[in-house]
Amino acid sequence: MKTDHDYMQLALELAATAKGNTNPNPCVGAVLVKDGVIVGTGLHRKAGEPHAEVHAFNMAGEHAVGATLYVTLEPCSHYGKTPPCANLVKESGVSRVVVAAMDPNPSVAGRGINLLKESGIEVEVGLLEQEALKLNERFIHNMLNNKPFVISKFAMTLDGKIATHNGHSKWITSEEARLQVHKLRHEIDGILVGVGTVVADDPMLTTRLPHREGKNPVRIILDSELKTPLKAKVVDTSEAQTIIVCGQEVDETKLKQLKEKGVEILSVSKTEYGLNLHEMLDELYKIGITDLLVEGGAEINGSFLRSRLINKFLVYMAPKILGGRNSKSPFAGIDIDHVDEGLQLEIDSIEQLGPDLCITAYPILDETK
Repeated sequence: MKTDHDYMQLALELAATAKGNTNPNPCVGAVLVKDGVIVGTGLHRKAGEPHAEVHAFNMAGEHAVGATLYVTLEPCSHYGKTPPCANLVKESGVSRVVVAAMDPNPSVAGRGINLLKESGIEVEVGLLEQEALKLNERFIHNMLNNKPFVISKFAMTLDGKIATHNGHSKWITSEEARLQVHKLRHEIDGILVGVGTVVADDPMLTTRLPHREGKNPVRIILDSELKTPLKAKVVDTSEAQTIIVCGQEVDETKLKQLKEKGVEILSVSKTEYGLNLHEMLDELYKIGITDLLVEGGAEINGSFLRSRLINKFLVYMAPKILGGRNSKSPFAGIDIDHVDEGLQLEIDSIEQLGPDLCITAYPILDETK
């Protein structure tokens, strides 16, 4: 006999299959069950398309009457590109609704649930809540902060090195780890590196998956003085969009040449440490970048770390040791004097990928600082 937990787990699994395709919307799954039989399932596949509940009710038809709806996120109660799902649920005839997590948007949170309760439907909230919140961590961050969700991703050896003294880094990790990174690129809106990485490695920064076509993220290059070579792969915008973030005083000729190749230019102010990352994130969010994968070198990583703008760390650790006084570490920047000044992390998971480990961790922020 399947339980509420089993049906909600199925709804979460359905939702996760659309990860990366629903931005800026959340990933949502729905399951309708009547007399122990699944009569409808659905997920939100893409922004602008019907929500998960719509697909589930279309599948169930008249069998929805008296059924239980399991949904991973509170049914929406406002009009967007589609009508509010709370009204659909209210009129469907279901007798019970089990919700994993409330809508994180402060202006709408709880409205959908209250609407259902007021119509006489039994509503339960909180089943597998943490799993549902983790699935939509990007959406939740967007709603609460109006900024992109920033992921710092880097590969390093067991002794904490990302490259040799001369910058050589191919390949620290295995094919298994690199494939997972390409799957991640498929899910996110933007990927960011510094101009130093562009000059040294000339990366494409596109998504390459073995058996299907991947979605290419917007390529974002931090380049305060427009040093990006005109022949760099990222300047070719035929496959993927490129945004170069620079200062407000740059060479106008180079600016024009880059624009002629289809590169978009985002000018931001400077701080004593470099380009204003807070301003950059605000502007990127305005144009639809809801999450950002930072794949920069030590200087870029150090800038985001110093600004406390990293929301999640993905560390790929290879069973190798480089040694050496001048081998490169993941984070550069200003030195600190005491260990307790460092950023404390909470490890969420450790996964083995071939010979490598992938460590997922989140910052523990001291709100008093």
